[in-house]
Formats: sequence, C-alpha cells, structure tokens
Amino acid sequence: MKISVIGCGYLGAVHASAMAELGHDVIGIDVDERKIGELAAGRPPFFEPGLPEILTSATASGRLRFSTDMADAADAEVHFLAVGTPQTAGSHAADLRFVDAAFEGLVPHLADGALVVGKSTVPVGTATRLAARLAEVAPHAALAWNPEFLREGFAVKDTIEPDRLVYGVADDAAAATLDEIYRAALDAGTPRIVTDYATAELVKVAANAFLATKISFINAMAEIAEATGADVTQLADAIGHDARIGRRFLNAGVGFGGGCLPKDIRAFSARAEELGRGDAVAFLKEVDAINLRRRQRVVDLAVEAMGGSVNERRVAVLGVTFKPDSDDVRDSPALDVAVQLKGLGADVIATDPEGLANARLRHPQLAYEASTTEALRGADLVVLVTEWSEYRELDPATVRDLVASHTVIDGRNVLDPTSWRSAGWTYHGLGRP
Repeated sequence: MKISVIGCGYLGAVHASAMAELGHDVIGIDVDERKIGELAAGRPPFFEPGLPEILTSATASGRLRFSTDMADAADAEVHFLAVGTPQTAGSHAADLRFVDAAFEGLVPHLADGALVVGKSTVPVGTATRLAARLAEVAPHAALAWNPEFLREGFAVKDTIEPDRLVYGVADDAAAATLDEIYRAALDAGTPRIVTDYATAELVKVAANAFLATKISFINAMAEIAEATGADVTQLADAIGHDARIGRRFLNAGVGFGGGCLPKDIRAFSARAEELGRGDAVAFLKEVDAINLRRRQRVVDLAVEAMGGSVNERRVAVLGVTFKPDSDDVRDSPALDVAVQLKGLGADVIATDPEGLANARLRHPQLAYEASTTEALRGADLVVLVTEWSEYRELDPATVRDLVASHTVIDGRNVLDPTSWRSAGWTYHGLGRP
C-alpha cells in the first residue's frame, strides 16, 4: 500500500522504515529539515539497534523516501500520525499541539477513501474529537487509532513482529485496511483486537500504568527490605514464580525513566481528573513518587558510602541513558543521579556507550568520558545506574586495579555481590543486604 508517516522522530522513523521493509511504499514527513536529511541519507538521528539496516535497505529499494512537504503525502492511501505528545509545561497533561498541527496540516491533502491512523499516545477522547473534525472538514476520509507498543532497544522487532495489534475503528472498512498493512504479522499469528476509539487509546496508557506500577511495587519492597535486612532480589524470584504475578519487570533498582512511561502515567492521571475520575488512578501519584525516591536513595547511598559527603570525591557514574540499547536520556534516572551528585560537589565522570552526546546537550556541567576504563580510573566511588551489558560483565578484580577506593553502588542490582565482595569491594545494592 501507499503509506505516509507524519512525524519522523523515534516512533515515526522506525514505523516508516519497518513498513517499507515489509513491502509498502512509504513517505516520511517531518518539519525538521536536518532530521529528514539524515534519514534520507540512511542515517538514523538516534540510536536504535537494527534501524540502520532496515533504513538503508528501504531507502535503497526506493520504497522509502522522506520530505518536509506535507503535499508529498497526497497520494498515500493510509496516513500514520506519529508525532510526539510531550508533557505540557507546568502541568502533567499531555501537550497535543503537535498532534493537532499534524492533523490539520494533513487534512487538505487527503484523497477520497484515505485512512488517517493515529499512532501517538494521546489522552482518551482525542480520537473521537479528531474523528468529528474529520467528518466536518474531510468527510471523504476516515480515522482509526492503532496504538504503538514499542520498547526502546527492540523497536524494529516490535514493529515487524508485534505481540498484539489493536485497532480502534468506526467501521469494518478501516479494520480491513489495517489488516492489509499488517498482513505479514497477522499471517504469523499476531493477536488482533478490534475495538472502539476510547478503548484503543486506553490500551496504551493502561499498559504503561500497569508496568510502572509493577516496577514501583518491587521498589517499594526494596524500601522494606532495606529496613529489615531482607533481600529484594530473592523476594522477587519467589513471588515471580506465581503465574499470576510473573518475574518480568520485578527488578528493584533506581527506577524507570525515558520519554514515555513517566509522562504517560502523569498524563493519564491528569486526564482521569478531567473526566472526574481522578480517584480511580490516584495510586499512580504514589507510583511516580516511589520511582523518584529510588533516585534519591542512590544519591543518599553515595553520600553514606563516602563518609557523609561526596564533595571533591571522584565518582564514576556508569550509564546516562534511561535504559541500555538506547541513546535516550529523557527523564533518565541515571543522568538525574549524576546531576545530583555533581550538585553535592562530587567530581562526576559519566560514561555511556551511546548516550553521551545527548547527555552533554542537556547537562554540559558534567564531565563525560567515552572509555569505561578511563571513567573508572582513580574513582573513589563507582555507581552503576544503567545496566549496559559491558557494565554487568565488568571483572571486579580488573576494575579494582583502576580505582582509588573499592566501593561500588549497584543501582540496578545486576552485579554479583559475592564476586565483588570476594574481590575486595564494598558492595551496596538496593534492597539487598
């Protein structure tokens, strides 16, 4: 099919490339000329494993091209809206200006029978509002909502081989069009849920709210474990064997971050309050609070480990991205910890395999070092806050020869305490004795 993807940020660039890789004829549209130039040259403007390969393949085949002119999308049969919905300044609500602007900019270029498909994460009720607007200004077109469930680091796989497809549609024709687009996934057995607009919008935010709650639950248990001497990792293993609970995402640590989970649960709470149902999701405020407390706990541990002050102490911070296999530093717990330690007077040396450029733009006051070895050299304290494989696999005996003082804080509970302590280290985990 002929497809346009409006918005070529993280979601849009991956979606456009994946759709072209599946054989569709795709054009990506974005107002950012630099971004479009990079994509057209086969260079993703962000790090995502697997994306360079399919971007290069799709552009070379001629199935994928990019433009800053919305008119170039006029011959597409299906238009995916994939623009961002950041948190509104001074509020927890989602900022829909970019969604609305993209929608209004697209309307004049909709052909007869065109289908506009929302991918952006939006407050429930947005699709109904846009559908009403479409009926008013472009009744020859239709609207569907098809939420994304991408995991950074696995976004290409999640697009080509999704674990489920959700269609929020007003008629069978829209569902049939989406079936044609996703034929390869459906033929491979991907579950398909066809529902109304509101349910489709709620699926994404409800999933994120549940995930955030699960992560914050085990972090709350870590707080109890620290007060009682229990081991939160063994606790998670034990309760994770219960099939009703499961072990995934029961990993205590410095907490979640990124451009989606924190803002989405806050926007969900804000929308619930607008609907007069704020009490139904009031627990999400505590989920958010628990999550933020874990960052402070790492900072407090650092101060305690250094005898009450980190002032003028050299601290090697391992990781600045919010998760491994990404260069995303938005609302990153790792970067937040580094900044807080710097604010307390520490000589912070931050390192990361992919996120240094983005971190430097946001916090130029920090010192950055691309080499893990050089970041560790002469450190009084090592703080692991992003669980990149190269940090998980550090040899404590080798690292011991690099640092000035043998103290490590494992902010992700991914190191083996026995191995590190046997190598002469003072090990501090979160919720672990």
